[in-house]
Amino acid sequence: MHKHIKITLFSIVGFLQVGLAQEDEKKGIGTETVTVVKAYAPTISDAFKIKSVPSLNDSLALQKKPITYSIFSLPVASTFTPSKGKATAVKRTPAPKLFNSSATIALGNYNNALAEFFTSNAFNRDERLDVGLNHFSSRGNIKGTALDNDFYNTKLNADYSKVGRDFKWGANLGAQHELYHWYGIKNGYYTEETVNSMDVKQNYFNVQAGGYLAMEDSFFKRADVLVRRFWDATNSGENSAVLKPVFEIPVSEELLTFKVKADYVGGSFKNEAVSSETNDGQIDYSFLQAGINPSLKISDDQFSLNLGLNVVYGLDMELSENNFYIYPTVTASYKLMEEMAIAYGGIEGDLKQNSFHGFVAENPYVSPTLSIQPTDQQYDAYIGLKGQLSPNFSYNIKGSYMAENRKPLFIHNAENTARNDDKSYYYGNTFQLFYDDVKTLGLFGEMHLAVNNNFTMGVNAEVYDYDTETDNPAWNLPSLTASLFMDYQIGEQWFMGANIFYVGERDDLYTVAAAGATVEEFATTAVALDGYVDVNAHLGYRINKQLSVFAKANNITNNTYMRWDNYQVQGFQVLAGATFKFDL
Repeated sequence: MHKHIKITLFSIVGFLQVGLAQEDEKKGIGTETVTVVKAYAPTISDAFKIKSVPSLNDSLALQKKPITYSIFSLPVASTFTPSKGKATAVKRTPAPKLFNSSATIALGNYNNALAEFFTSNAFNRDERLDVGLNHFSSRGNIKGTALDNDFYNTKLNADYSKVGRDFKWGANLGAQHELYHWYGIKNGYYTEETVNSMDVKQNYFNVQAGGYLAMEDSFFKRADVLVRRFWDATNSGENSAVLKPVFEIPVSEELLTFKVKADYVGGSFKNEAVSSETNDGQIDYSFLQAGINPSLKISDDQFSLNLGLNVVYGLDMELSENNFYIYPTVTASYKLMEEMAIAYGGIEGDLKQNSFHGFVAENPYVSPTLSIQPTDQQYDAYIGLKGQLSPNFSYNIKGSYMAENRKPLFIHNAENTARNDDKSYYYGNTFQLFYDDVKTLGLFGEMHLAVNNNFTMGVNAEVYDYDTETDNPAWNLPSLTASLFMDYQIGEQWFMGANIFYVGERDDLYTVAAAGATVEEFATTAVALDGYVDVNAHLGYRINKQLSVFAKANNITNNTYMRWDNYQVQGFQVLAGATFKFDL
């Protein structure tokens, strides 16, 4: 009702205005005079701000009707074809041709001969067979020696490996034949007739088989096994077998590792000790070790710590004696300055299994009358600092202190001409084992420099101080050793290298047996072996991808030093040969 009243009033006012306007139009617009008394000074007052969204007080509110829509698209044919961009071609260096086989042959003075063969064949992506043959021999005589001194060493190895989805395993077979002569007698000491009657040739034979199994994502990580038969020309023989499984168990965020060991060695020498007046018996030995080494590894980005304990049960099966040994195995490292300086240290011990095979590898001039015993390494404590000062320069410095019971030392066998064995190893020309309790203080340092990919060099040195239980010198152990090596790739075809090593003075004892006397009553003479320097170099040229030639020079200073007492080495040696690579 109010709405209709408002509309009626607006209509009446509108008609009156129209009527008055028409009347004024008929009368015309007159003129008037306006007198301005004061200048106009407008002011701005606050204006009422109209709300952009005014509130509606109307009782009727219109609802917006929702709108729905859809798009109906039609395919439009296009004849536009964009031009394709073309990347700039990069010149690639072709990968070098790799061959799976190689053969090397070389000859030199002293009738030295070198022959090597190696082949590696992949049956498929996960199976491989590697075969290698190595031979080095010498038929020349060393000036100043009265006995034959030729030697040779031939080795044959075959390795098979297979890789599965979560495991890998391998097996290997090996055979070796070595020939040496016990030529270390004093010049002019024996008559020519006695020298001509000596049989000083010794042969060593070795056959071994081994294998390994490694697993992924399993508490059982790896196991290694090795079985060996080793014997010589005097009917001495040795059997050995080693099994070493490893287990890993996660403990929270750390890793608990169990290293298990079963190690057996046993054999016999068909001869008695050289100090005995007669050779009526033999020497038998048999040792079994069983051990477990649990360790817990704790590490982060800066620090690494291994806390462990090595428990070993040792059994002397010949004497029916046994004992338990407990050793610490603790190692740690800490990054002082990232890779530039890493401090490390540890203390470790173990019961080391000694063997005839191991002693021959270290000194082939031992007699077949050795007394084999294990070495009780009570501890080896060390601390050091290593790092990489630049991508091309690295270093390592270490100090150590080690205590060993029954440490084997090589010493002269007694000269006992009363013996009449088939082989002539009783003329003071062979070595036996002397066991002593030794504490060793050592300092080691090395540096390695790689100027670029073509030139590398390194140097290292070791200094030792020995303290023996018997107050004797540490027989035939040097107090200082050092070495220097370098390799240089001259362009793509020429290459060369050199190495120099130094071995310091050593002590030995020459003994002469006497009939009816005890070993303590034998006449002895102290022997001091001079230190020596040995300089070696090699030079090679690659004729093509498959063929290269080389030359090696050993003992360049022609220093006829003695590695062992009365065992003079060959003088200046030159060896030249070629290597050919091919596919087999």
